[in-house]
Amino acid sequence: MAGLQNVATKYWHQLEDGRVQCDLCPRECRLKEGQRGLCFVRMRENDQVVLTTYGRSSGFCVDPIEKKPLNHFLPGTPVFSFGTAGCNLSCKYCQNWDMSKSREMDILANQATPEQIANTAKKLGCRSVAYTYNDPVIFLEYAVDTARACQEQDIKSVAVTAGYISPGAREDFFSCMDAANVDLKGFREDFYRKLTGGHLQPVLDTLKYLKRETDVWFEITNLLIPGHNDSMDELKAMVDWIVTELGTDIPLHFSAFHPDYKMLDVPPTSPQALTRARKIAREHGLRYVYTGNVHDSAGGSTWCPGCGELLIERDWYVLGKWGLDEKGHCANCGEKIPGVFDPQPGDWGAKRLPVSM
Repeated sequence: MAGLQNVATKYWHQLEDGRVQCDLCPRECRLKEGQRGLCFVRMRENDQVVLTTYGRSSGFCVDPIEKKPLNHFLPGTPVFSFGTAGCNLSCKYCQNWDMSKSREMDILANQATPEQIANTAKKLGCRSVAYTYNDPVIFLEYAVDTARACQEQDIKSVAVTAGYISPGAREDFFSCMDAANVDLKGFREDFYRKLTGGHLQPVLDTLKYLKRETDVWFEITNLLIPGHNDSMDELKAMVDWIVTELGTDIPLHFSAFHPDYKMLDVPPTSPQALTRARKIAREHGLRYVYTGNVHDSAGGSTWCPGCGELLIERDWYVLGKWGLDEKGHCANCGEKIPGVFDPQPGDWGAKRLPVSM
């Protein structure tokens, strides 16, 4: 199929020394003929930068939307999810390193055109398609074409991303997205530089862009790593920035770390640390703060900031009590809850359905 061919991209320019610079992300890889960028999937070929993974995936699966995680976007509905291989960051603690750090193209055993993905998602009753498992920024052309095919089927598109993308590409990418979860990995430049191989400011720029320039519904995830990004001062600084620059209604998910990849010597995040982080964030002004990767029904549920009523009860990915009216207001006090809600929640639950294309 045509999707197995390398696809030309437009985010690059020629340098005076003969190399070609990739302009997709702040890494700005400078490539000689045949050389790949750090992401491994964008390569110089015939004096241009091409995407080598268009039409190829590491797998397709229907997940609960809450797993992305998105708690204020079509709760309870199934989302058709897929990723490719590679990544433009080098996180030493990557929780999905088998795909994001893959240098083997045989991991991409599944093939599908954008139209096939949209048609399959529609057939399976999915309200949305998620570009996830590895960062969709690096397979932007494939993700954007798929999002456009999904629009034809009235299916929403969800980006699960670290937000490490340059202006220009950023505008093109998010213009096709309906929702996003952005991984704000920490709130210190030295953390980003030492543990992710990237920089903090471009991610903050992406978050500000989403808030100020788009209608994309987005939520933020922060993976709490014991001893590295979980100090009270750093958490306060991060929350204060979110409140000031993005507002009090942006949902923030504190997620539990488990030892993986190159950080096997770091202990897992305790439930108590997540609860403490959630408490700090709420005390500093955020109205919707969640815990993730742990069994914590109170921390995973949505509560009305107006009257304290339980609005969306969650036990892992299974929804219980539903306290919203048909217009997305608290049925008890009338408080408008920000997000994208159907009159009634979905009933997909915690099911995970692998899909063969």
